[in-house]
Amino acid sequence: MEIATHLINDTINLYKWALTIADKRVEKWPLMDNPLPTLAISSSYLLFLWLGPKYMQNREPFQLKKTLIVYNFSMVIFNFFICKELFLAARAAGYSYICQSVDYSDDPNEVRIAAALWWYFISKGVEYLDTVFFILRKKFNQVSFLHVYHHCTMFTLWWIGIKWVAGGQSFFGAHMNAAIHVLMYLYYGLASCGPKIQKYLWWKKYLTIIQMIQFHVTIGHTALSLYTDCAFPHWMHYALIGYALTFIALFGNFYYQTYRRTPRQPREPKGARALPISNGFSNGAVAGGRVEEKERLSALENGNGRRKRKGRAKRE
Repeated sequence: MEIATHLINDTINLYKWALTIADKRVEKWPLMDNPLPTLAISSSYLLFLWLGPKYMQNREPFQLKKTLIVYNFSMVIFNFFICKELFLAARAAGYSYICQSVDYSDDPNEVRIAAALWWYFISKGVEYLDTVFFILRKKFNQVSFLHVYHHCTMFTLWWIGIKWVAGGQSFFGAHMNAAIHVLMYLYYGLASCGPKIQKYLWWKKYLTIIQMIQFHVTIGHTALSLYTDCAFPHWMHYALIGYALTFIALFGNFYYQTYRRTPRQPREPKGARALPISNGFSNGAVAGGRVEEKERLSALENGNGRRKRKGRAKRE
């Protein structure tokens, strides 16, 4: 019991110390004062994952066509805004794509970058609606482990990113991911318009390929930062590499299962080819029956087993 008490006290002291080096610029921004609101939202999301399917079990699925069109195209605009803000502000601040430390000053460009990253964090919370819509439409097969892991961890972990490193190297991954989400939600928005548009959406698998390329680029960029000893928290670099590796494994498995794996053909039982079927009977059985019938008639026509004629018996 004492060990547990010491562990809790040490964790609290570590958190209090970490708050002393947090970014003071974002301290009063919505959801950023402490992690409890973010954890509460993520916990509610996980609770809905459990209760939602139970609620919908005996109900008709919602169609939500207009809602999905508005939602997906709104997310296109939202992610484009984030991507544009990060690109323009980073360019104005003279950011390096190789190594960029965090500037905690109130420089307008740095604050603009921090604000864009905060909006990126908020967008990850809004994306919880992806799962809500799947469950309300009873698309339970879409709510995979990859889907839940991606949504829940991104929103929760990016709170840490905004709290301590709202700038510097953080802009690179958010910038790239927001650009990819513009394409992704554009695809979903067009798909929600109905069959007339869906027949032109042949490029779905390439979105998965782009996402996997993103994770490889993230690992390469982070490894380069470590190699050049970039003035950015190294523990975050190592954590990011490990996090990206989990996505490479999960997205790689999804791509293989969805686009590369060929379904197995059902195996025929042994001997099935030896008895081809014709009109519901095996040819061998029919032929054998005919042979037996001929032999029986031949035996009746000969002395043994001759058929008795009807009528009076012949006099000797």
